[in-house]
Amino acid sequence: MTETILEAVDARGVATLTLNRPDRHNAFDDALIADLTAALRRLGDEPGIRAVVLASRGRSFSAGADLDWMRRIARQSPDANRADAAGLARLMHTLDRLPKPTLALVQGAAYGGGVGLVACCDVAIASERASFCLSEVKLGLTPATISPYVVNAIGPRWARRLFQTAELVPAARAREIGLVHEVVAEEELTAAGAAVLQAALQGAPGAQADAKDLVFLCEGRPIDADLMGETGRRIALRRASAEGQEGIAAFLEKRPPAWRQD
Repeated sequence: MTETILEAVDARGVATLTLNRPDRHNAFDDALIADLTAALRRLGDEPGIRAVVLASRGRSFSAGADLDWMRRIARQSPDANRADAAGLARLMHTLDRLPKPTLALVQGAAYGGGVGLVACCDVAIASERASFCLSEVKLGLTPATISPYVVNAIGPRWARRLFQTAELVPAARAREIGLVHEVVAEEELTAAGAAVLQAALQGAPGAQADAKDLVFLCEGRPIDADLMGETGRRIALRRASAEGQEGIAAFLEKRPPAWRQD
């Protein structure tokens, strides 16, 4: 890892990735995008990792794209410009589809791509000081690479408003529209995250990965014979799996299942 991302893994297998450009409000540049994508891919493939927390140093969660970096990229060839944009798209997709529970702890302002990171996480908790802004149109840009995840989080109606107005959204409103799940006092942010992690660590790792994939299977699809058949196939496989058998046996025997550490 380089200094753009700080990584820590605790004894439970909870990995915390901390954006570490506080002097630039944790804005993205090519190094941060590459480092974060690589870290997420590696952690997603590691069986011992049970959950991933995304956090930031400093007063801001993330100001989105570093404008000096974007100015440099815009002056490059069209192919280089597109390749660079594809890297940010890969980062968002990697975080969104990570086969582990993911938690964003938002201590401060999140702008542009920072909002995208929040929308890609399974759970997002914000401090009362946090704020959110999809500011791209004020710069003559659009929130293109983050738009699928933001629309999924807040719905098309709120996305249409915020994509157009670029207005500042306080934490309480972000909770109302579904961008974050909880808002707590800043000093309670770590404890609120710990409670979510404690709940997530009760689940079976393989079942959690499959359960997340169920959301992607079902979103936007009609409940038809194909979907019913596929969901039936998946629960049948889970019942026969080692995790499924262990979980049922542990429940009937009134003992913790093998994947729990308590």
